[in-house]
Amino acid sequence: MSSLQHKIDFALVMRVKNANPNGDPLNGNRPRTDYSGLGEITDVCIKRKLRDRLQESGQSIFVQSDDRKRDGEPSLRARAESETNGLGKKVFGKGAKKDDTAKAACAKWFDVRAFGQVFAFGKEADASGVSIPIRGPVTVQSAFSKELVSVTSTQITKSVSGEGDGSKRGSDTMGMKHRVDHGIYECYGSINPQLAERTGFSDADAEVIKSILPKLFENDASSARPEGSMEVLKVVWWKHNKKAGQYSSAKVHRSLTVKPDGSIELAELEGLKPEVIEGF
Repeated sequence: MSSLQHKIDFALVMRVKNANPNGDPLNGNRPRTDYSGLGEITDVCIKRKLRDRLQESGQSIFVQSDDRKRDGEPSLRARAESETNGLGKKVFGKGAKKDDTAKAACAKWFDVRAFGQVFAFGKEADASGVSIPIRGPVTVQSAFSKELVSVTSTQITKSVSGEGDGSKRGSDTMGMKHRVDHGIYECYGSINPQLAERTGFSDADAEVIKSILPKLFENDASSARPEGSMEVLKVVWWKHNKKAGQYSSAKVHRSLTVKPDGSIELAELEGLKPEVIEGF
């Protein structure tokens, strides 16, 4: 299968209502905001959701969530070292060649050939002891809200005490929940054909990414993000007519204006017509 033949840019328009889209563990799990007060969802958080949706669609994923493991492997190292080639030989381990290992990892795991990965397993992975970096063609930016977000914090009481003999209420029964009351967020990404050549990321792989973006928040509900509290409103997909792209990603992304109510406007770029896909 040939690698990606056309540069691709994409954008996501998302709505958050009474949910915590991305809590900050260093700030009491409050929804992330930048210094100006705009809501933020990190690129790492978005890629986690992409990996989960890819796994649900049947793709093989290397960086699996603990609650979604399908192979029973306890760690990334164990998952990598369990991989063998068609002759039963370990792909990772003593005597393995870095180029062969990288090629096998990209062929096996969708997220490795899409987002890249660093396999840092020391001397056991390669005689030189150098880690194996793989640079992926799919890049995703952090999402930011269009307006300042209002964060509501609520004191909660747990139903049981986690400590003591249960005869009196302990301090551990009290807690806090935080939510963003309402926010429209925008996020941008790109797929680079030059990097796709190195990982084997194909046009078919790009179509898989395109198909799951509208469903980014499906099967992702939790107490912090109840069903229906987060949704993708629109996906904007720009497919260039050549590998190098007709325009820079910066210019393409600037052609989209997202309004605070979630509606969009698109400036015309000659020869490059975007596809607007409604959220799931």
